[in-house]
Amino acid sequence: MTPFEWNSAKGCRVMRMKQDDVLMRIHECYPKMSKGQKLLADYITDHYDKAVYLTASKLGSVVGVSESTVVRFAGEIGYEGYPGLQRALEDMIRTRLTALQRMEVSRSRMDEDHILSSILQADIENIKETMNQVEDQAFKEAVELILRAKTIYILGVRSSAPLASFLGYYMNLIFDNVKLIHTNSISETFEQMLKIGPADVMIGISFPRYSKRTVKAMEFARSRGASVIAITDSDQSPIAASCECILKAYSNMLSFVDSLVGPMSLLNALVVALSMSRQGEVKANLESLEHIWREYDVYENADGDGETFGKMLS
Repeated sequence: MTPFEWNSAKGCRVMRMKQDDVLMRIHECYPKMSKGQKLLADYITDHYDKAVYLTASKLGSVVGVSESTVVRFAGEIGYEGYPGLQRALEDMIRTRLTALQRMEVSRSRMDEDHILSSILQADIENIKETMNQVEDQAFKEAVELILRAKTIYILGVRSSAPLASFLGYYMNLIFDNVKLIHTNSISETFEQMLKIGPADVMIGISFPRYSKRTVKAMEFARSRGASVIAITDSDQSPIAASCECILKAYSNMLSFVDSLVGPMSLLNALVVALSMSRQGEVKANLESLEHIWREYDVYENADGDGETFGKMLS
């Protein structure tokens, strides 16, 4: 099957396999475009980081064409209207922009007088989008793969490292066979995965900008016959290629900071689902831990604090 399909309305080919690559679509259709459409194509190609946040009307005004021309342009390069083009641009810039570019883009679109409310609202939208993306069947399959695994390997690097650490911490309260991979290089990653095999499961976590180290580790786990679960943002994620189970969570760009509330909510759900399947073991583990925590004074004692506070007031 060819990666292109023919757009009869425009008389050009558009990408079938990589539908998120806006620039490739524009390049393929460019020779057949009208003068106004070429102006749009040139602007988007050179300024996609700005175009993504413009309405159809505003984009038309900036380029010097009508809003209807913008809408037709989106349809003729293979998208379902201008919103489809915007979504594709948004997906593209999340992997292409450097940290500095991301900060500059966010500065141009954010109300600096209301940063707190803007970020909180964006995070709410990220969780809503995660609810739309994650598939119940894939979630259940991931739970079953983890429950059956001899050893559970977890890997997340760079901004995904806190997610891996969070998942590893709670997994260790449920299972005795969890291995959180701590590594500074790809060679160290392979060393810690030396014994991975068909009875094991590998959970890889990566969001834009994707880590090459995680991609290679997932490929290595798959080559050894292990079950592989990807926690990422889309089916087009590079870590999804070697996976039999993909759990998708939405992670939007907030300045140079990655918003991880969507992935974190997904991990919360995964931990709860696993703990419900292992209630007996979890209860026994927590009872033992509570005894240890009390014996070694791990947590502040609420009752003791209350007594001390009462004496201070008397």
